[in-house]
Formats: sequence, structure tokens, C-alpha cells
Amino acid sequence: MPRLFYSILFYLAIPVILVRLLWRVSKNPSYAGRWVERFGFVPRIPIDQKVIWIHSVSVGEALASVPLIKALQERYPTYRCLVTCMTPTGSERIKTIFLKSVEHCYLAYDTPDAVSRFFERVHPSLCIIMETELWPNMINGCDKRDIPVILANGRLSLSSAKGYKKFSYLVRPMMRQLSWVAAQSGDDALRFSQLGVNKEALSVTGNIKFDLIIDEALREKSTVLLREWRGPERRPIILAASTHRGEDEIILEAFAEIKSKLASVLLVLVPRHPERFNQVEALCLSNGMKVGRRSSGSLEPSLDVLLGDTMGELISFFGSCDIAFVGGSLVPTGGHNIIEPAAWGVPILSGPHLFNFTEASELLVRSGGMIICESAQGLADSCIQILEDDELRSKMGASSLRIADENRGALNRLLELVDQAILR
Repeated sequence: MPRLFYSILFYLAIPVILVRLLWRVSKNPSYAGRWVERFGFVPRIPIDQKVIWIHSVSVGEALASVPLIKALQERYPTYRCLVTCMTPTGSERIKTIFLKSVEHCYLAYDTPDAVSRFFERVHPSLCIIMETELWPNMINGCDKRDIPVILANGRLSLSSAKGYKKFSYLVRPMMRQLSWVAAQSGDDALRFSQLGVNKEALSVTGNIKFDLIIDEALREKSTVLLREWRGPERRPIILAASTHRGEDEIILEAFAEIKSKLASVLLVLVPRHPERFNQVEALCLSNGMKVGRRSSGSLEPSLDVLLGDTMGELISFFGSCDIAFVGGSLVPTGGHNIIEPAAWGVPILSGPHLFNFTEASELLVRSGGMIICESAQGLADSCIQILEDDELRSKMGASSLRIADENRGALNRLLELVDQAILR
């Protein structure tokens, strides 16, 4: 009965969802395409083709799933990987990285008819959901069709758990239908258990994002970028990555203070969402900053701010800076991937809102690889201190890299669960 009521509400909400999509199209034209996929009309996969389905909500989960997908392709060559996303940014990253080696589409909306059409067209043998994206009708559809469901890299913040508990009559049956939950930490596992996941279905595997692979081609690209951005004057470089509305203002205030002490410093500013590129550029200009755009392909020595307005390059930017600030943390978004700069051995700065990366942030702060900044002044003071102290900068970078290296292995533990599901 709760799921029936939920389905009715979802159907009633569809006009609102479509209006929101239209609004997003006005901000980001990439939202305009492939709407039919959101209603289950996805490309068909031949019925004789065995399918492993991986769901990665947006760009963060998509990037986190890359090592897993590559391992699955190598481990199960007779299976076809289907990767679903909910956002154009996530979709673009999957298509760019894997080209035609995987099937790809948007996930259908969680209505019974759309879910049925989706399953009829793709018929997966196994479902792997990255981190948090759980839909009652979709999970129930897997259960009815005897499709094992693994929640990989599962995380559940205290606030999210409290939100789920408000709808326990709907959530608890869904949680019991999960075959395995590979939780990032013991705290995550405990919260999943409290929400109804069977204890025998729970494992603590760690954070798969620590299994990031930085190959030689990526290192070479970062080296070239670093040389270009530094220039002959050897200017220091601060990267502000994945920033949100409300953060850019704080960062630019801090940057003005930094420039008063270190005039040659360059800020590489990368907004989280492409539709904000023009807004952030205008904000920089209104603050008296001389701005260039990465997409222009050139860098004038007189620039104050380089706007990272290209897709798929952020991972290389982390290897091309002296300090990395990771956004979504000065506003209550929960933070973005602090593990990526750690894997490069870069000193990391963050705001206080880190509930998406609770365990990783605690490890990095304790090791001395990351500093939490509460304000623009705190951010400015930390940047100046690190840039003026070579020994501190080197020590912080070494500490962040050590944490990244010590916490690898989640991928192999996850693959053991996949083996059990495939061979059951």
C-alpha cells in the first residue's frame, strides 16, 4: 500500500518534473535530449545478451564507477555493461570515457509502467547502484524478476538516514529487497541496518573512490598544464573545484586577500554545473578580476582567474596546482570528491560541510593533509600560509597521498560480492 500511494504521487508530480526539465533546458541545453528514455523507452539490448547494469546518478558517481566498470569488462567479457545516469553531465562522462564499449541511457522515472518498459528492453542479470540512488519501484522490479541488487560504495549521512526514517513504511520493505550493501564505513552500515537492510546482506568494503587510477597520460597532461599555468614568473596556483552558488563569492573574497600578499597567484575556478559558467565569469569581472576561460585554449600572463569551463578535465587540474580547495563544502551540499586531490598528493582545503565524505575527511584532517576553513578569511589565511611555507606544503601533500594509498582495496572487496551475485 505505501508503494502504491508513492506511485500515485509520482504520477501526479510528472507535470512538475517536466516543467523543471524545461527550466533546466533554458539553463543547460543538454537537458533537452532523450526525454523518452526517462519514461522507459530506452534502446533495446538483444535478449540473448547477458547484462550487468550499473546505475551512476551524476558525474561524481559516474567517475567513481569507472574503475568498477573496467574491472567488470575484464572479469566478465561475455556480459555487456549497461550504465544509466540521471544527468547530462554524468551521461557525457560515461560516453566520453567508454565510447561504444558500454550500453548507456538515462534511468527511467520510478513509475510502474516506465520501470516495466525499462526492464523489458534491457533485461539485466545484475544491478549495481552507486552510493545512494534507491527507487522503490525500481528495486521492487528487480526483486520480482529475481535480479540481485548490490548497493556499491553505499553511504548514508545522519541527516539522510533521518529523512528516510520519516518514510519507514515505504523505505523498510525496499531496504529488505537489497541483496547486498557494500557500505563505505561502519557508521554507514549501521544506518542501513537501522533502516531495514538485513544484517547478513551488509558488508563494510571501504570507499571505492580511493581506487582511482592516475595513468601516465594523465600525469603528462597535468605536467604540461602546470608548466603553462606557472609561466616564466613561476606563479603559484590555487584550484577551487566543483564550486556551488554561494561559494564563489566567498572564494573570490578570499582570493582578493591572497592577491594582496601574493600578487602573482592564479586562481583556477571550476564551477560544479556548466550552466553556471557565464554567471561565475560575470561574478569574477564584477569583483575586478581579469578572467580567461579554459575553453579558449590560451592563457594570458596577466589573468587573475582561469575559469575551468570544459568537461572531463578536473581530474588533471588536481595535478596542476599547489593547493586544491574542494567545493560543495562552504555551503551545506555535503562536499565533493576530496580523494581525487589526495591521490595527486596535493594539500587540500575544504569548508565544514563534508557529510558526503565523512570518513575520508576525518582521515585527511587527522593526517594533516587537509585543513577545514570556516570563512573567507580562514581560507585566505590557510592559502597564504601553505604557499609561503614550502616545507608545510610538501608535508601536507605527502600526508594526503599516504591516506589515498593506504585506503585502496574497496574495489576488490566489491568485486567479490559481484562474483557471489553472478555465480549464485
